[in-house]
Amino acid sequence: MQCVELRSLTGTNNSQGIHSPYDLHLSQRQAPQPRPGHVVVHIKAASLNYRDLMVADGRYGRPPLPLVPLSDAAGEIISTGQHVSSLQPGDRVAGTFFQGWIDGPLQRQHMDRALGGTIDGVAAEFVEFPADGLVRIPDHLTDVEAATLPCAALTAWNAIAGPDGVRPDQTVLIQGTGGVALFALQFAKMQGARVILLSGSESKLERARALGADALLNYRTTPDWSKDVFELTERVGVDHVVEVGGRDTLQKSLRALAFGGRIHLIGGVSGFSSELSLLDIIGKAAHVRGIYVGNRSQFEAMNRALRLHKSRPVIDRVLPFSAIADAYDHLAGGSHFGKVVLSGW
Repeated sequence: MQCVELRSLTGTNNSQGIHSPYDLHLSQRQAPQPRPGHVVVHIKAASLNYRDLMVADGRYGRPPLPLVPLSDAAGEIISTGQHVSSLQPGDRVAGTFFQGWIDGPLQRQHMDRALGGTIDGVAAEFVEFPADGLVRIPDHLTDVEAATLPCAALTAWNAIAGPDGVRPDQTVLIQGTGGVALFALQFAKMQGARVILLSGSESKLERARALGADALLNYRTTPDWSKDVFELTERVGVDHVVEVGGRDTLQKSLRALAFGGRIHLIGGVSGFSSELSLLDIIGKAAHVRGIYVGNRSQFEAMNRALRLHKSRPVIDRVLPFSAIADAYDHLAGGSHFGKVVLSGW
C-alpha cells in the first residue's frame, strides 16, 4: 500500500517526489490485516493540524522514525478481526486522536497512543485500528469533511462544550481563523453565545462574519486588542477565551477576561514560553484550562451535535496525498481559512 513517511526531524529535502523543508517521503508498506479486536480502514481523506508541523520539525518531542504522520482521517472499514461486533465492513468511521482514551480525564498512559506522534498516523491507504479507537461519522458529512473532526473539531468542542462550557448569555473571544478557531466559532454559535473574533486579515474577518462572528478585531491594526475587547463588552470582559496564540497573546487574553472567566489554552503558535502577570490571574479569579483534544465519549457527543445542527466544517483546500509537502507548506504559511485536507493518491 502507499503511505507517507517522516524519516527525520532535520527538515532536509529529499528525492522521493516530495520537496519541502520537512523530510517527507512517499513510500510502500505491506497492507495490514486485522488482528483480533481490530479493524482495517480504507483511508479516504486526512486533514492537517498545526501539531503535524511541530512533529515534523522536532518541536513535539522525539517520535519513532520513520513515522507515518497525521492524526485525523475518515474512511471505510474493509475488514474486521475476531471478536469485533460493534463495527462491520462498510461502516464510515474516523479514528480517535488518542487510541484508548475512551472516557474520563486524560491520563499519562493515553499519551503513549497518539496517532501521528507516538505511534504511526493515518497518511496511508489502509490503517489498522482497535475497534474502540473509532467512531462512526455523521452521514451528512463527506469523507473530506469528516476527516477534519478528530483533533481540530474535538479540541474546539472540549473548550466550548466541555466542563464549565459556554452558556447562551456569555461572550467568547476566539483567536484566528484556522481549523480549531472556526470550529470554536461554530460551536459557540450553536450554544447561542456572542463571539468576538481576532484575525490579522480583513478578508478573513469578513468571512468569519458570514459564519456568525458578532464582533471582529484586526490584531495587526489594533495590536493592543485587549482594550478593544473590554470596550466591546462594556468594560466587563469576555467569559471565555479560546487561546491558540500562546506567548504573544496569553497576557492580553488575561487582560480581556472577565472576573471568573476561563481561558481554554489550546496552542502556542507564537511560542510556548510566556511571562504572565500572576496578579491578573489571582485578581480576576481566572481559570486557565489546558486542553489536549478530547476522549471518545466527547467525540461521540460532538458528532450528535453535528448531526442535529447539520453543521459542516470549513475546508480551505483539498490536495492529493502525493502533494502532502505542499499541504504542509500551505499550512505553515498561515494563509489558510479553515482546514487543509488530503484525499486520493
